[in-house]
Amino acid sequence: MANHNHVEWVELPDLEDEVDWEPLVAGMDIVLHLAAIAHRSHVDDSDYARANRIATAGLAQACRRHMIKRLIFMSSIGAQAGSAADHVVTETDEPCPISAYDWAKLAAEEEIRRSGAAFTILRSVIVYGPGAKANMALIMRVAALPLPLPFGAFRNRRSLVSVDNVSQAIVFCLASPATLNQTFIVSDPEPVSLAEMFATLREAMGRSPRLVPVPPWAVRAMVIAAGRRALWDRIGRDLVASPANLEKAGWSPQIDTKAGLRAMVRATVGAHRSD
Repeated sequence: MANHNHVEWVELPDLEDEVDWEPLVAGMDIVLHLAAIAHRSHVDDSDYARANRIATAGLAQACRRHMIKRLIFMSSIGAQAGSAADHVVTETDEPCPISAYDWAKLAAEEEIRRSGAAFTILRSVIVYGPGAKANMALIMRVAALPLPLPFGAFRNRRSLVSVDNVSQAIVFCLASPATLNQTFIVSDPEPVSLAEMFATLREAMGRSPRLVPVPPWAVRAMVIAAGRRALWDRIGRDLVASPANLEKAGWSPQIDTKAGLRAMVRATVGAHRSD
């Protein structure tokens, strides 16, 4: 353990093993649960269940026993809609997870609701910001390529959320009785098309967008031929998720996606220069 600026750092146990949450939550008022395994290759479905469902169930039960004032659980839009949808997704839609990760997140939500702990669940779309990993890191690497990109004709829209908007949503929920024992989608105010996303990133990098209008069906054929159908769902189809319910509760996202993407590039470039 180390103490620095009134923050006590404690190493988290391996969530794939049995976790004793009691000493970690004892004396706490608020628990914010962000830990999970995701985007791993060659992971058995049971690994997702142990780390993302079973560990969360144990944490929720410990929070109930210690009368934690609020457990904030960061879930995923995948628990609601998988990786694509042909309509604007809301919390009232019947959940339709696709991957083992999505199913485990939905099951973790259900464990929290059954536990009796005071909670708020946030179903987040893809989060971006300095140091973003996984899908957003891949998009940044592709945008940085010194080559034309075949996305000029892509008009499919995707909802994203800045890490700043996520942080503001968490702070809001902690202060809002209206969010107690509720589940909300959290996303930036407006979705962007794939073409807009890459154009914004490249312009923020100080270069021309250079987006070639290749028909999406041709890109789809190449992606599927390469055995990456799931990747097509993430880049070639729509996933627009509405944060309207959280906004009705009083939350107001401060950052729109294009401004947030530009800020992410500036922060990333600045970090590289300081290195």
